[in-house]
Amino acid sequence: MNRILRIFHKEIAGVHQAAFLLGTFTLVSQVLALFRDRMLANYFGAGQTLDIYYTAFRIPDLIFAAIASLVSISVLIPFFSGVLEHRKADARKFLDTVFTVFMFVMVAVSLIIFWLMPYIAKWFFSGLGDAQALAQLVLLSRLLLLQPICLGISNMLGVITQIGKRFFVYALSPILYNVAIIFGLVFLYPYFGLKGVIMGVVIGGILHFLIQIPYVFKEGLIPSFTLNIDWPTVKEVIKISIPRTIALSANTLELIIITVYASMLAVGSVSIFNLSLNLQSVPFAIVGVSYALAAFPTLSAHFAKGEKEEFMKHMIVATKHIIFWSIPISALFIVLRAQIVRTILGSGNFNWEDTRLTAACLALFVFSLVAQGLELLFIRGYYAAGRTAKPLFINLISSVATVGFPFLLMKVFTYSDQFRYFIESLFKVGDVPGSVVLMLPLGYTLGTLINGVAFWFMFQKDFGKFGKGVLLALWQSIQAAIFGGFVAYIGLNMFSGIFDPNTVMGIFLQGFFAGIMGIAASVAVFLILGNSEIVEVWKALKQKIVPGKIIVSEPDTIEV
Repeated sequence: MNRILRIFHKEIAGVHQAAFLLGTFTLVSQVLALFRDRMLANYFGAGQTLDIYYTAFRIPDLIFAAIASLVSISVLIPFFSGVLEHRKADARKFLDTVFTVFMFVMVAVSLIIFWLMPYIAKWFFSGLGDAQALAQLVLLSRLLLLQPICLGISNMLGVITQIGKRFFVYALSPILYNVAIIFGLVFLYPYFGLKGVIMGVVIGGILHFLIQIPYVFKEGLIPSFTLNIDWPTVKEVIKISIPRTIALSANTLELIIITVYASMLAVGSVSIFNLSLNLQSVPFAIVGVSYALAAFPTLSAHFAKGEKEEFMKHMIVATKHIIFWSIPISALFIVLRAQIVRTILGSGNFNWEDTRLTAACLALFVFSLVAQGLELLFIRGYYAAGRTAKPLFINLISSVATVGFPFLLMKVFTYSDQFRYFIESLFKVGDVPGSVVLMLPLGYTLGTLINGVAFWFMFQKDFGKFGKGVLLALWQSIQAAIFGGFVAYIGLNMFSGIFDPNTVMGIFLQGFFAGIMGIAASVAVFLILGNSEIVEVWKALKQKIVPGKIIVSEPDTIEV
């Protein structure tokens, strides 16, 4: 038992070891999130009820992005750690100040939005249905206004638990969050309907911060309201948090606008978009997020010491490994998309037409997987160097493209028979109603690719060239992805005659063994080409986890 408890407090060194640990925590949370989505798909299918559920998160998400950045872990840790190290009384005053300002602003804005919610629903989401559907949307959105408050408090407490190196405690928060949502689906939905599911979400938000209370209380740092507000500190915190606030708000606005588009399409379009987005978020969170977070402390330390060469060296290593993982995974997801969607979501009211459209959307999303991972890494690189203006500018420009492309593509899809036939034939959805929903992930992907390319060139301009090593890793990964995807496709055809494609287990086994063949083929290509990343990964897996530093990610939306 003592050994297990020591693991909870252990620190991690090295980009790969830290990324693997982060990936493990993330994987558990993502598996629960997938199980949650499976239950949602099973109960509701891709229909109006699930459309309302996903839409209800959008406005509370915007509030969280716009205001909770004030208590962002990445913003508060530099302030708080320096004060806590020397003067605990001042640290407590700092915490009380931030807590008071955050709670006042968040509650005030939430009350205003609570009052405006019927008008917001009518103005932006009238395509979801009749007055009864909009009334349900208003009710759920109002309940979810508690979430930005809960997760904002959790972020504040997370600053203390991370400085105190209680990483396991904070890492459990999103796991408990998803467990609570599943609890709401299983136990509350039968009695309260969709409102019961949202009650589970709210319970998850409360658990998200409650799990950190015991340690924070032990340290005597539970925040409380104060009238003695340190306004200069508040101004400094707000000044630093502004770039992150604008960036998160822009990303959330993208999803709100795309949700508005989806609400005007066929019933279930909002659900299909969100379910496929959640599926592609699994490899992104495990690879892109983990490497970006693991690299951030090292990048910050090297830049602070003026070690520009070491800074670029670690950026190059992280870039190569994101490419190494993301491109082959993307190829396998594209080939195995139907098996993935049917295995994870295909039950109950989620029918075969829903599966086909969601699978096609998933394929379009994963085209941007490597761009998403590199974008997050480059942003962390800029932040480590203390440059926040440029990534903000790039993100704002790409946000315009991300919301503009879906609108233009929907128009082209509607009026161009050739383009519509090409897309429907490519993804084999010509006989499925509502295929125009594919334009939403396609537009999203095009905007993300533009963003990734812009970051790639601007980062090299500001910090130096990546060199031939990165391009070599890119070329080797593309070769491995193409061959691995081809072998996986052969495997699908091979196993289709062995396993029954009319059962979930048969589809799972078909995709599983085809995926194993594809992975083996990709690994073989990497070994034949002498890829250095696969050697580094193997060495990292064999090494014991040794003391070091780790930063656990914080939620960017209330739908963790």
